[in-house]
Amino acid sequence: MKTFYINLSIVLIQVISGFAIAQDNDINISGVVLEEATSQPIPYATVALYRKNSKEIITGTSTDYEGKFNLMTTASNFYIEISFMGFKTKSITQLNSSHSKINLGVIKLAEDSESLEEVVVRADVSKTVFKLDKRVFNIGKDISSTGASALEVLNSVPSVTVNIEGEISLRGSSGVQILINGKPSVLADESSNALGTLTADMIESIEVITNPSAKYEASGTAGILNIILKKEEKKGWNGSVSLNTGTPDNHSVGLSLNRRTEKFNLFTQIGVGYRSLPRDSEAINTNLADNEVIYSVGTSYRDETFYNFTLGTDYHINDLNVLTLSGNFAYEVEDQPSETNFRYYDSNNVLVSNWVRKEITEATNPKYQYDFNYKKQFKNNSEHALQLSALGRFFGKDQSSEFINSTISGTDANSNQQTKTDFKQADYTFKADYTNPLSDSYTIEAGAQYVINDVGNDYQVSDLEGTDYVVNEDLTNNFEYNQKVLGIYFTGAYELEKWGIKAGLRLENTDLSTLLTNTNVSNSQNFTNYFPSFHTSYKLSDNMSLQAGYSRRVFRPRLWDLNPFFNIRNNFNITVGNPDLQPEFTDSYEITSIYKIGKASFSSSIYHKYTTEVIERVSTFNDNVTTTTTENIGTNASIGFETNGKYSPTNWLTLTGDFNFNYFDRVGNFETESFDFSGNQWSSRLGTKVGLPADIDVELTGRYQSGYNTIQGDVSGYAFLDFGLRKKILKGKAVVNIGVRDVFESRISESFVSQPTFETYSHSQRGRFITLGVSYGFGKGEAMTYSGGRRR
Repeated sequence: MKTFYINLSIVLIQVISGFAIAQDNDINISGVVLEEATSQPIPYATVALYRKNSKEIITGTSTDYEGKFNLMTTASNFYIEISFMGFKTKSITQLNSSHSKINLGVIKLAEDSESLEEVVVRADVSKTVFKLDKRVFNIGKDISSTGASALEVLNSVPSVTVNIEGEISLRGSSGVQILINGKPSVLADESSNALGTLTADMIESIEVITNPSAKYEASGTAGILNIILKKEEKKGWNGSVSLNTGTPDNHSVGLSLNRRTEKFNLFTQIGVGYRSLPRDSEAINTNLADNEVIYSVGTSYRDETFYNFTLGTDYHINDLNVLTLSGNFAYEVEDQPSETNFRYYDSNNVLVSNWVRKEITEATNPKYQYDFNYKKQFKNNSEHALQLSALGRFFGKDQSSEFINSTISGTDANSNQQTKTDFKQADYTFKADYTNPLSDSYTIEAGAQYVINDVGNDYQVSDLEGTDYVVNEDLTNNFEYNQKVLGIYFTGAYELEKWGIKAGLRLENTDLSTLLTNTNVSNSQNFTNYFPSFHTSYKLSDNMSLQAGYSRRVFRPRLWDLNPFFNIRNNFNITVGNPDLQPEFTDSYEITSIYKIGKASFSSSIYHKYTTEVIERVSTFNDNVTTTTTENIGTNASIGFETNGKYSPTNWLTLTGDFNFNYFDRVGNFETESFDFSGNQWSSRLGTKVGLPADIDVELTGRYQSGYNTIQGDVSGYAFLDFGLRKKILKGKAVVNIGVRDVFESRISESFVSQPTFETYSHSQRGRFITLGVSYGFGKGEAMTYSGGRRR
């Protein structure tokens, strides 16, 4: 309560003093607040000035994300108190002023063991910190994320949406680049389903970069999501262990260990588990030329046994040089049974044939990565640094499937098929980054990156003829994909206390080639592009700031966008790639305001994007079969508004919300058809977290995603609710969590395609997921909620 009244007094004093004219005898007080044990910055620590005689509060402020603070006063007889929950308050009475400035330098706060329990309770809520060119969403121990994978965590981040298929979008736009600790990673490859091996407890923060500076690789027209993983820094042995279960089957055990010494930091995480992911689906193909209709309804499963092992070490050669070596190995064993019922009706609505198509699919997915990183800091400034890194990653899939058709009634529809897939992807990334703060105001950055992507997909289809399976040469091929991207960049920043500006330029050369080896059909592309960026910010007051930014981005076609071969699970609704697809380019502009009103904080943005060579999915219809492929079709201009907010009226209640509205204008033609149209989409999210007696927390999060028009039809909207409950025991060392995702089973995927000659409808649903987790922290570690969770 003391801290509350201090903060309230500071806010009132700042509001009143904001109307006063600064005097000539103002004293500027500055410093930086760090943790004594780890030398890590302490954001939002309270810095208060008191009169020595009356102990009346004069003014105050809070530290920023880097632990820095700066305030002004005209008083002459005062002392300073610096406080933060969980740390001992420090009083500074001996103050030396030089030229109306008092520089307190580094102030270190020691942990207060008597209040640590309160700190654990109050530090649970995720929060967003704003920087010049990005937003940093620090992951709290959100209850509904119990047993959740990285995709569920991303779905709780403002501006980010993850649909039922696992596709990630930012402000309603796909084409998002996912990084792990600032680098590409096999764990961030959506095509490999690998994000599920990351879990909520492993994530420290997520950086949302809607307008990336030239320092970042230009891929991803919607922006960048950078997932920062935790790396324990406490000395000695630390760790935590967890056990999770749930329905549908979701069982796992996780272990996290860390050993910290003066020279080494050894960290490892191990997870093993089993999860079943059912999915109900329905599709209707209507031939408007003769009114024939094909219905398909079925359920598919992804039953997975998974293993995840991470091992790494930091070696501090000295105070200025650090080597990091780390590796991750994950292995999945998949069993994917499915059963789909088909019904074929003629133009008179008479049932012609009814049959069942069963699938038996087994697959093993090994994936691993290894990372070398060297960082050198220079003596003159800790921010003056050179960083070199090399990353290798591999993902493989050895999959076999058998499809069995059984006629129930009507015309014989028996036809059995087998498929085999041998998929291998190897990626290599080499980076060099140099940062030099030339002064307190000027900073330059320069660097280079070289990325190699080498992929092979050997796909074979065999048809049952008599008693033998014969290879279908029309559907069999080996697709090879090779891409090399060389990028160099330079940025310069000028940053004062209230105003900052950052500009940069990136040059990238892309060399892409694809080859269908069986048919010797190849495609090569080589192009060089410039990607400028510009960012600025201005602090109007302690409670309000403005940011503005511009960047140019590219979305290069992904493997599955280019590969012309497809899965034949439902051979009346198939998807194929287009090897002739071109990249799309986006110019992105935005203005953002950040402001505080009492106990509420808000961020609002207006943004505009203009994209050329837009990659769209286009459906064609032939012989009652819908084939969907990707094409470059015209341009897309969009303008949107987004706002995020958090309100904590008491220390036991927190309310959060965000809203995003996007209006778009599509212009384009494909073959003889015009795709000119306009539309909009919007989404909202509301969350509440309530602290109850007996160390019990309850959390509710509701979300709505509106429907929107596509170039050939529309996608329906949906709403869903997540629930979480947590109970801390053993003085916070152990935690029991219950999470319910999609409480009312209302999260669906539903789309329509309506054309003059055909109509299609598709519907899919995952259903409700319930998880129970128990975790225990030992050493200096804290209880976690690790589940080795998989993507849904």
